[in-house]
Amino acid sequence: MYKKLVYGINTLVPLFNGNKVPYINFDNAATTPPFFSVLHGINNFSPYYSSVHRGTGYKSIVSSHFYDNARNIVMDFVNADPNYYTAIFVKNTTEAINKLSYRLMDEIKDGVVLSTYMEHHSNDLPWRYRYNVDYVEVDAKGRLSLDHLEYLLKKHQGKVKLVALTGASNVTGYINPIHKIAKLAHRYGSKILVDGAQLVPHHPVDIKSVKDPCHIDYIAFSAHKMYAPFGTGVLIAPKTTFVSGFSDHIGGGTVDLVTSEEVLWTSPPEKEEAGTPNLLGVVALIESISTLKKLHIAKVAEYERKLTRYTLEKMKTIPNIKLYDDEDVKNKVSIISFNIDGLYHGTVATILSLEGGIGVRNGCFCAQPYIQKLLNVSKEDIEKYKNNENLLRPGTVRISYGLYNDYEEINIMIELLKQIGNNIEYYDSKYRNPPFYSK
Repeated sequence: MYKKLVYGINTLVPLFNGNKVPYINFDNAATTPPFFSVLHGINNFSPYYSSVHRGTGYKSIVSSHFYDNARNIVMDFVNADPNYYTAIFVKNTTEAINKLSYRLMDEIKDGVVLSTYMEHHSNDLPWRYRYNVDYVEVDAKGRLSLDHLEYLLKKHQGKVKLVALTGASNVTGYINPIHKIAKLAHRYGSKILVDGAQLVPHHPVDIKSVKDPCHIDYIAFSAHKMYAPFGTGVLIAPKTTFVSGFSDHIGGGTVDLVTSEEVLWTSPPEKEEAGTPNLLGVVALIESISTLKKLHIAKVAEYERKLTRYTLEKMKTIPNIKLYDDEDVKNKVSIISFNIDGLYHGTVATILSLEGGIGVRNGCFCAQPYIQKLLNVSKEDIEKYKNNENLLRPGTVRISYGLYNDYEEINIMIELLKQIGNNIEYYDSKYRNPPFYSK
C-alpha cells in the first residue's frame, strides 16, 4: 500500500542456496528504512547546509532558521504546547532518557522513580543507578498492572516523583494506557515520562494540554524508527526542567559567557545541545513527520493493525508455534513475538533469513527482565547463565511491521514457518552450527 514511499524495497539478498530474492524486512521495531521524501529532503537542503547559530552568512542563517523552526514542527506532531514545552535534539531515545535522568537529579533527590518490568533497558538502567527505583509488575500476558502501579504510588507515600514507562512494548507491542496512567501519577504528585520509541511511529500521540490531568510531562522518541535513520532523537519536556543546573554534555553552544573564573549558561534548549548539531538528521526527521502527517498516522495505524491481525490468524495454523500475544490487536502496535517448540530462537531467525530472505530479530530485545517474565525463566536458570556464557540464552523471535509491509510478504513468511514447524529435526540439524546463532 505504501511501498512506493520507502527506499530499498526491491533490494536483492542471497539465500543459503545461492539464489537471490527481494529482502523482506520484518525488523522495523529496531530501525526502519528511509522514506524517499527523507532522502530527497536531505539532497534538496544540502546546498544550504552550514553552521547553526555560529555564522552570519546566508547559508548559516537558513540553516539556523530551519533548525530552530524544526522544534515547533516536532512538538506539533505530538500536540505539545511550545509555550510550555521545549524539544531537545539528541542522538536517539536512549540519549534522551539518559539526559533526563541526569537533569532530574536535583528535582527528584531522595524521591522514588517507578519503572516497569516491561521496559527497554534504556528506560530502566539510567534510573536504576541514580535513584531509588521500584518496578511495576506485569501480568501473565505481559501487560502492565495498573493495580500494582497504584499500590506502589500509595506505598511510597508521595515520594514517587516520576513514573517512567514505555508507550508501546518493543517485545509484545502492547500499548500502555499512557493518559490513564498519567492521571493516576499526577493524582499522587508524580510526573510521567513516556518512552515513545515504538509508539510515535505507529500510533497517534497527543500529550495533551498541561491543564489536563492526563497530560504527559516528558516524551522521547527516535527518528531512525520513523523512516529517518540519520542519527536524531528528541526529548520533549517542560522548559523549566532545564533552567537551573547544566547539561550532562557541556561545551560549545551551551553558554552565554565564559571567563577563567565563571560560566554563565545559556537558556534551554540550547544549553542542552553541546557541539555542532546534527542538522541533516533534523532535516530527515522533519521530512519524515511531514510524510506521516500527509498519510494520517491513524490510517497508518489501522493498516498495520490489519497486517497484525492477519498474521496472528495465519500463525494459528503453524505447527509447534508458541505466541506471546493475546490477540488484543486494537491495543498494540505491529509487533509479534513467538517461538517454535524444539528450536532455539536464533535458529528460527537464521532459517527465515537464509531460506526466505526475511529479516527479523531474535533474543531479548534489550528487555531482559520482561522476557524472563514472559518465558518464566527461573532465578536458578539465570544463575546457570551467569556461570556459563556458552549456554544459549532464552528469548523469542520478533516480527515487527512498517507501513510498507504487505500481505504477500506475510504469506511467504507463514509458508516458511509451516515448513519449519513440520520439520524441526531437519532444520535443527542443518542450522545447528554456532555461527548461525545469536545470543
